[in-house]
Amino acid sequence: MNKHFYFGEVVDGYAVRVLNEREARAGAGLLFVFAILSFLYAYRTMDFRYTSIFITFFMVDFFIRVLVNPKYAPSLIVGRFFVARQKPEYVGAAQKRFAWSIGLVLSVIMFWLVVVLEMMTPIKIYICTACLILLFSETAFGICIGCVLYNLIHKTPPTLCPGGVCEVRQKEEIQRINPIQATIAVLALGVAGFFLYGAIHA
Repeated sequence: MNKHFYFGEVVDGYAVRVLNEREARAGAGLLFVFAILSFLYAYRTMDFRYTSIFITFFMVDFFIRVLVNPKYAPSLIVGRFFVARQKPEYVGAAQKRFAWSIGLVLSVIMFWLVVVLEMMTPIKIYICTACLILLFSETAFGICIGCVLYNLIHKTPPTLCPGGVCEVRQKEEIQRINPIQATIAVLALGVAGFFLYGAIHA
């Protein structure tokens, strides 16, 4: 039984159980794509059939991640396929379990509201948006917001954080943003936001 029901892998050279961050990011990216497609379809047509299917899958996937074993979660299995030839990036399993527990709680609430009760309430829009932000943040920027929250509330110093953010170090020159770059970024985001708003309300 214990061969299958556990969280995190034991890897030589690491004092704590770990997960491969590359797989986690790949899984987040896959979920984000289908989440945004089902969300936009429901927004434009008010037809929630695909949203209901996705929410059910999302909930089952996170249930397996948190309460069974991450290596059996469908999204992470597919993610592993795509990053199998990349060098693993090990991160602490404890932070990931906390972060994915947040995802599980949100998915259960969404499942109850959308699939079971079929309620038309703004709450599900807010929760869906929160899930999209969490998924996009991880897959696009490698920022695990749930892991950040774990580090803030946990008493012991965290180890093996995604992206090495637990390490105290200064930014290297290549990581710094000068005023010209900042201006370009703000203008680009403004233009992107304008076109996105127009596409949604077209």
